Amino acid sequence: MPDCPNGELTRKKFIQVYRQFFPNGQAEAFCTHIFRTFDADNSGKIDFKEFLMAINITAKGNPEKKLKWAFKMYDIDSNGSIDRQEMLRIIESIYDLLGAGITKNASNGGMTGRDPYDTPESRTAQIFAIMDEDKNGVITEEEFIRGCLADRVLYQMLTADTGDSDR
Repeated sequence: MPDCPNGELTRKKFIQVYRQFFPNGQAEAFCTHIFRTFDADNSGKIDFKEFLMAINITAKGNPEKKLKWAFKMYDIDSNGSIDRQEMLRIIESIYDLLGAGITKNASNGGMTGRDPYDTPESRTAQIFAIMDEDKNGVITEEEFIRGCLADRVLYQMLTADTGDSDR
């Protein structure tokens, strides 16, 4: 590959590639979270093996593997739980990526005009109301997986699933 002659993808190059797919949005924040999760050895680069493993899980992984991978992305500080601020940061980055005028309608996979009441803050509150089973202000990996498996719309939204998988 001429863009990655040594077989490694830098964060900068990763963002450039993502921007091509989302020209109307701001890709940098979301890409930073994706890149951190792909970069399993924390080297600051994604090597070919890390790339293939991540693509395999996100594209073809079984639902539980996909959710474990997604949980790692949402758990920004890697402490084993997702707090409201972490969830909000990821949700904000998704909204930024999709652009100001659109949001993904997970129930039918289409793009629709954004409801003015559909904000990252309201979406985060909604997710916590559903997933934070013990109401302690954090979502554990188990709560995350159970919540997503019980609610197809949440599963699609939080894993960027298009509905084509075998869930």
